[in-house]
Amino acid sequence: MKQAGSPTPSDAQLAAGAGADARADAGADARVEAGADTQAGTQAASHAALIALDWGTTSLRAYLYDAAGNVLATRASTAGIMNLPRSAEHGGFDAAFEDACGAWLGAAPATPVIAAGMVGSAQGWLEAPYVDAPANADALAAGIVRVEAACGATLNIVPGVLQRGELPNVMRGEETQIFGALGQDLDNADSADSADSADSADSTDSTDSTDTSKRALIGLPGTHAKWAVVQAGRIERFHTFMTGEVFGALREHTILGRTMVTPDRPDTEAFLRGVKIARDKGQAGMLATVFSSRTLGLTGQLSREQQPDYLSGLLIGHELAGLEAVLAQQQSSLAGQSLRLIGNEALCERYRVALAQFGCTQAELVRQATERGLWRVASQAGLVKPAAHAARAG
Repeated sequence: MKQAGSPTPSDAQLAAGAGADARADAGADARVEAGADTQAGTQAASHAALIALDWGTTSLRAYLYDAAGNVLATRASTAGIMNLPRSAEHGGFDAAFEDACGAWLGAAPATPVIAAGMVGSAQGWLEAPYVDAPANADALAAGIVRVEAACGATLNIVPGVLQRGELPNVMRGEETQIFGALGQDLDNADSADSADSADSADSTDSTDSTDTSKRALIGLPGTHAKWAVVQAGRIERFHTFMTGEVFGALREHTILGRTMVTPDRPDTEAFLRGVKIARDKGQAGMLATVFSSRTLGLTGQLSREQQPDYLSGLLIGHELAGLEAVLAQQQSSLAGQSLRLIGNEALCERYRVALAQFGCTQAELVRQATERGLWRVASQAGLVKPAAHAARAG
């Protein structure tokens, strides 16, 4: 989930997944979102059915929903769990919560509140222990922990997901976005059922793109990119690639960054060059190719402005090559795969371009996955009454 970034990342960093909020909107530092000023939000609160928080490391985003799951208002701030207005010991979480949601709760104090993300980590307001994969939305709802805020509201905190094994893996926040995407499938299935009942039943087409029993791949590009295999409404397993964080570290803290200049706009040609190098010449691994971002500059083959995008392509290319190797072990491949991407649109577009180099030309961007996911888990937990075709966010 969002780990929103304190300064806003450059286009090149964002495209590489290096911004600390690569899955959030680049403008998340705004104190109050458009259409969500205090007066409008207070008026909307009279119709409120749920307040939901996407609370990450360095940002907090709050959503106000009506009874049909529509988002009435949104607020965002930089008060993530590591950037509270004051220390946690001195009421930092309460202060951030009050700042984001106090006006809404003042107008509708009985509104239930749910939160997902790093707020449930060991460094958060209250730790919500991980649930084990495979995990469905019911497991998340069952794992919710509760903390009472100073204002009297009860915060229902969603747990993350743990994949046990020799190399354990965790996610905290992404699981809610994934279930938001899967909830979209359920909406589509409901719509398809309604259409089928209205039509004459003589169609023999056996293909159903809304079949929720199918195995699917969902990618969440970002600081720590996640690739999750989902089936029958469950997160079966997932993989984490530290692509964005490694980009940031290499760009800012190694010799590679010494010759780089951030371009005015992303250079797709340089980016694709990096992707293809990783795909075609990356057998020895990233450590054997990453120095080329400097040597190509020293030999005049890449300008200073092209080097950041080349490095971005190289790292994303190695990520996808690694994912391809994992899929091959499962007798699958990226080629011909129909998958979904969740996150910042510019970053997901960059991944879509890179995926095409691996034969995957069907990568769909899922919008409002966070909003949908928070509503869905709240429904599963009984905090709100689920409504047909709910959570159409915005």
